[in-house]
Amino acid sequence: MTLQELRESLHIQQTELGKKLGVKQSAVSRMERRSDINLSHLKKVVEAMGGTLVIAARFPGLDVRLDT
Repeated sequence: MTLQELRESLHIQQTELGKKLGVKQSAVSRMERRSDINLSHLKKVVEAMGGTLVIAARFPGLDVRLDT
Protein backbone atom coordinates (compact mmCIF):
# COMPACT_ATOMS: atom_id res chain seq x y z
CA MET A 1 0.00 0.00 0.00
CA THR A 2 1.34 3.43 -0.90
CA LEU A 3 1.23 6.42 1.45
CA GLN A 4 -1.47 7.94 -0.74
CA GLU A 5 -3.57 4.76 -0.57
CA LEU A 6 -3.11 4.65 3.20
CA ARG A 7 -4.11 8.29 3.62
CA GLU A 8 -7.14 7.84 1.41
CA SER A 9 -8.22 4.66 3.22
CA LEU A 10 -8.18 6.69 6.47
CA HIS A 11 -10.29 9.42 4.78
CA ILE A 12 -7.61 12.06 5.41
CA GLN A 13 -7.23 14.89 2.90
CA GLN A 14 -3.78 16.09 1.81
CA THR A 15 -4.54 19.53 3.28
CA GLU A 16 -5.42 18.00 6.66
CA LEU A 17 -2.26 15.90 6.73
CA GLY A 18 -0.23 18.91 5.66
CA LYS A 19 -1.57 20.94 8.60
CA LYS A 20 -0.60 18.17 11.03
CA LEU A 21 2.89 18.02 9.52
CA GLY A 22 3.29 21.78 9.25
CA VAL A 23 3.64 21.72 5.45
CA LYS A 24 1.55 22.79 2.47
CA GLN A 25 -0.74 20.43 0.57
CA SER A 26 1.66 20.54 -2.38
CA ALA A 27 4.46 19.15 -0.17
CA VAL A 28 2.23 16.23 0.84
CA SER A 29 1.48 15.57 -2.84
CA ARG A 30 5.21 15.56 -3.70
CA MET A 31 5.98 13.28 -0.76
CA GLU A 32 3.33 10.78 -1.88
CA ARG A 33 4.85 10.63 -5.38
CA ARG A 34 8.38 9.93 -4.13
CA SER A 35 9.75 6.44 -4.52
CA ASP A 36 12.07 6.89 -1.51
CA ILE A 37 11.50 8.49 1.89
CA ASN A 38 13.62 8.86 5.03
CA LEU A 39 12.62 6.58 7.87
CA SER A 40 12.31 9.50 10.31
CA HIS A 41 10.02 11.35 7.91
CA LEU A 42 7.91 8.23 7.33
CA LYS A 43 7.53 7.86 11.10
CA LYS A 44 6.27 11.46 11.38
CA VAL A 45 3.79 10.94 8.55
CA VAL A 46 2.42 7.71 10.03
CA GLU A 47 2.09 9.32 13.46
CA ALA A 48 0.35 12.37 11.92
CA MET A 49 -2.22 9.95 10.48
CA GLY A 50 -2.75 8.47 13.94
CA GLY A 51 -0.64 5.34 13.60
CA THR A 52 2.60 3.88 14.89
CA LEU A 53 5.39 2.85 12.53
CA VAL A 54 6.48 -0.76 13.04
CA ILE A 55 9.48 -2.16 11.18
CA ALA A 56 10.26 -5.84 11.00
CA ALA A 57 12.96 -7.95 9.41
CA ARG A 58 12.01 -11.43 8.25
CA PHE A 59 14.55 -14.23 8.07
CA PRO A 60 14.02 -17.95 7.55
CA GLY A 61 12.58 -19.10 10.86
CA LEU A 62 12.90 -15.71 12.54
CA ASP A 63 10.92 -12.46 12.54
CA VAL A 64 12.52 -9.51 14.31
CA ARG A 65 10.77 -6.26 15.21
CA LEU A 66 13.16 -3.32 14.98
CA ASP A 67 12.88 -0.24 17.16
CA THR A 68 12.26 3.03 15.37
